[in-house]
Amino acid sequence: MLLSCIFKQKPRGYKGFYIDVGAYHPMRFSNTYYFYKKGWRGINIDAMPGSMKLFNKLRPEDINLEVGISNKTEKLNYFMFNEPALNGFSEALNQKRFSNDDSYQNSKNVYKVIAEKEIQTYPLAEILDKYLPLNKNIDFMSIDVEGLDYEVLTSNNWEKYKPEFILIEILRSNIPKILNSDIHKYLTEKNYVFFAKTQNTVFFRYDS
Repeated sequence: MLLSCIFKQKPRGYKGFYIDVGAYHPMRFSNTYYFYKKGWRGINIDAMPGSMKLFNKLRPEDINLEVGISNKTEKLNYFMFNEPALNGFSEALNQKRFSNDDSYQNSKNVYKVIAEKEIQTYPLAEILDKYLPLNKNIDFMSIDVEGLDYEVLTSNNWEKYKPEFILIEILRSNIPKILNSDIHKYLTEKNYVFFAKTQNTVFFRYDS
């Protein structure tokens, strides 16, 4: 795991802090569970109804919040799929999944929306103002919100909250597309640099 290699440079026994936006599940597909087992702690955020019951059971020492994040306080339609990992607020992404776009053909044939629910959302800055422990540095922030990643980023207060690393799920992309994306342009303005890419995750590092 790339992050574990990065943080091996920290002092022995170091226990950091993470933010997981779109945490989904305490173990499955989690970018933070490894660190929880190592003694790190953090804030897990997910809008899926009932999602935090399992977090509270399996990761009781984290701060677990069942809430939606967007760039302003508003109510949004939350789409729930037969594969919960695909749940999210992005209607545009859902339309792509069920369009004739060749890159989404597997989604079109396998996945379907099984329910919709209107959910209250809040800016990330408001959530961190309320729940982030006082004077706590954020070692990394993981964002996986199925098409609303840019809105989550723009809802943060970058003067106050500067994670050392940011992980964002970006599917079906390559480095040239990433470097030309709105996400990369925005994070560059906030003094972040493109650091690495795995199959589905892009890493940015704060360039202090």
